[in-house]
Amino acid sequence: MDSRSSEPAVRTPLPSSANTGLKIVIVGGFGVGKTTMVRSVSEIRPLSTEETLSQAGVGIDDARGVAGKSTTTVAFDFGRISLSAEMVLYLFGAPGQERFWFLWDRLFTGTLGAVVLVDTRRLADSWYAIDRLEHHGTPFVVAHNQFGESTYSLDQIRDALDLGGDVPLIACDARQRESSKSVLIKLVDHLHALSSARQVTS
Repeated sequence: MDSRSSEPAVRTPLPSSANTGLKIVIVGGFGVGKTTMVRSVSEIRPLSTEETLSQAGVGIDDARGVAGKSTTTVAFDFGRISLSAEMVLYLFGAPGQERFWFLWDRLFTGTLGAVVLVDTRRLADSWYAIDRLEHHGTPFVVAHNQFGESTYSLDQIRDALDLGGDVPLIACDARQRESSKSVLIKLVDHLHALSSARQVTS
């Protein structure tokens, strides 16, 4: 994916009033735009572990549908965004290649919620992410990262991924800060709704 992103105008330090930190993980298949999303929305210069793709990955990494991709995340990406003076999201972008999936369980530790970023050109790559999140009992939302004109509706994507009606599904453009921020707000709203529902039933 084109990794160009709209840079925030100001690199804001963490406010002293911040008292709630939420760990969020962005997962999905190879080349779906996880690094791009972290870059577009982070208010600090993101920590990235991208390396140039080389011949060593030929035959190992499935690059179908992402032929123009020249770099890849080999550990994780890290960024931060303040949703309010008190609430801060710490963002971790997981590596997408199957050979690095063993890192995912460690990244999920302490995570309150996740974003599953999907690309309809490689929709099956999303199943593992959804399976692992459900296994860990981690709440998540699904974001369709739109690459140009999409021929799939959100309802079609929901059916293809066999998502329950309680899983939020949203369209986004990971290159755009406001679009990526909307995905994170959707996740926070989802986490709040789940927490409120548990309080009512307890």
